[in-house]
Amino acid sequence: MAATTPSDWLALLHQLPTKPPYLRVKIWRRLQAIGAVPLKNAVHVLPRSEANEATLRDLLAEIVENGGEAILLDARLIGGQSDADVRALFDAARDADYAEIAQGARRLIETGPASGADVARIHRRLAETGALDFFGAHGRQEAEAALAALERERYRHPDVGRTEPSAAETPDLRGKTWVTRSGVHVDRIACAWLICRFIDPQARFKLVDGRAYQPKAGELRFDMADAEFTHEEDRCSFETLMLRASLRDDPALVAIGEIIHDLDIGDGKYGRPETSGLGAMLSGVCASSDDDLLRIQRGGDALDQFHLYFGTR
Repeated sequence: MAATTPSDWLALLHQLPTKPPYLRVKIWRRLQAIGAVPLKNAVHVLPRSEANEATLRDLLAEIVENGGEAILLDARLIGGQSDADVRALFDAARDADYAEIAQGARRLIETGPASGADVARIHRRLAETGALDFFGAHGRQEAEAALAALERERYRHPDVGRTEPSAAETPDLRGKTWVTRSGVHVDRIACAWLICRFIDPQARFKLVDGRAYQPKAGELRFDMADAEFTHEEDRCSFETLMLRASLRDDPALVAIGEIIHDLDIGDGKYGRPETSGLGAMLSGVCASSDDDLLRIQRGGDALDQFHLYFGTR
């Protein structure tokens, strides 16, 4: 939506009736929503483009239908404010929006953990602001950095690993209640899928606060502090569970384990080309719901498809 030439602008001049009083607020909000900036109280401009012209024509029609007056002009600045001055107005408006986005992301990091809805809302706000960033305001970099930090913090789990493999024998894995930390993401979703598909189709799950949870009889823990199945050496919990349940003879599961390892630990150890695709799908699952069991179900559907894919190769 950039201007066709640097000095081409569209200018909307309008005058609104005194009644109804809400009309002024409504039109002002519409102008804000399309990214127009004011040169004077009743003169708002946008860069010249077909899309912006169509938007302003619709707004002009709305003003006239509500008893106001409006004129849409093809404008070129020849005195007073320069094109650079007007571009600076657009950049300042977007920088303010980006600063709010960055502040919101940092606030969620401080108060965390952020919910999927919270993160999706900030992603949506960043996309909406970017659509109105006609000249590439510098504040976008700060907002994107804050959002990336939020994503890392949201999915960062506490120290759940062991430096040495567990010396305990693998217990009977059927008929158990499987316990893990609430707010499931990549590793825990994959573990739950592995349990249901290949270990115990009748498995039950309990989501808890992972801090100092004391297991009850018939419970097995995964991907949490002191769990029976968790990070060991350089393995993520999914890999540990595969190893201890003797499931490493399935090449499709091994491939999935390598993807889960890279997504969860982030060391790029395997570098499979499918990693970003599965990561995007699981992030979408988490962004769509805060319900852990629903995340496990939807994530399991995605993992089923990947298992079929790798099984045919």
